[in-house]
Amino acid sequence: MFRHFSSPSWYSGAPPSNTELLSAMMKRVTLLETMVRSQAKEIKLKDQKIAALERKVPPLHESDGTDDQSARSSLEKRCEHLQNQVWEMEVGFEGTFNSGGCGEDASTPSFGVNFDLVLQRIRELNVIAGEGESFVRLTAKGAQLATKESVRLSLYRDGIVLFDGPFRSYQEHSTQQFLRDLMDGYFPSELQSRFPDGTPFEVCDRRNEEFTSRLTFPGKKVRAEQFLNRLPKVVIKNGHVIDIRNSLRDTLQGSTKTQTIPSVIINTPALRVDERGVQPASSDLFTLKIRSEDGNCVFILKMCFSETIGHLRRYLDEHRGSGLCGYDIISAHPRRCYSDESQTLGCCGFTGNSALLLRKRKR
Repeated sequence: MFRHFSSPSWYSGAPPSNTELLSAMMKRVTLLETMVRSQAKEIKLKDQKIAALERKVPPLHESDGTDDQSARSSLEKRCEHLQNQVWEMEVGFEGTFNSGGCGEDASTPSFGVNFDLVLQRIRELNVIAGEGESFVRLTAKGAQLATKESVRLSLYRDGIVLFDGPFRSYQEHSTQQFLRDLMDGYFPSELQSRFPDGTPFEVCDRRNEEFTSRLTFPGKKVRAEQFLNRLPKVVIKNGHVIDIRNSLRDTLQGSTKTQTIPSVIINTPALRVDERGVQPASSDLFTLKIRSEDGNCVFILKMCFSETIGHLRRYLDEHRGSGLCGYDIISAHPRRCYSDESQTLGCCGFTGNSALLLRKRKR
């Protein structure tokens, strides 16, 4: 009625026999041999694929390396040539302009506003000015936390409004200088007397609107000359003769004498070598523009990437004299202070025509 099944001897607690051990070992060896043969075939296929890919890689590396090297060398030479041309044109134009080569009747060059660049530079300046940061202000009752006063700036298609006005057209020299300072990464010079340490901007972007379309002027419009002709030519006050008409004309039209920021070319070894007609490697030369602490002067230096911050500071001190207060050399973007005088200009990350600022050192 019941079929009897034989079981291995170890089920009954007896040790396995030699036959049983041999059978188990043979099964395991057979399984391992099958796995080894399968893996050997797989490895062989992968080796064949790797060999095929390795045969293709060297030609690609050789061709890409040659093309990249020649293209990079060509681009570097082209970039350096264009940078030198721009530098020579800027220096030549500024020298002609400051020497009186541009008369009053000269046509005003067209001025284009890069709104995206203006907004980008304002964001960078806001970081430097400490936007959103608080400071302790002393009051009669003690102290309180306060934030810096911000500059309200509205950008329109045809001009700007600073604080509460008035509206300033892009054709005015003062407006152009204000925006040029921003696009160059500087805090505007006309605000530096009010905010010597800088302050954040609060921008209202209305570039797609015209400010004039929002104005309602009830009176009759007159031209500037008609308005000026209604004024007296001169006024005597406290014994002084004041030229009302001409001074107001300069204010309305923008005086180039008051709006032009002078540029000073500082004598450097790289500039002297350049004047002799024997230049070092073109890839080692570049131009630095450095604005003074008060924003009223721009220093232009031609230098080599192998020179150091110490060389730069020495050239500035030799030109400016030794009686000035301490200063820091900083960049607006990225925000950085260059205090290590042993660091080379190349290691500082300068490329092409770089712009820096001088800041009074806080005691």
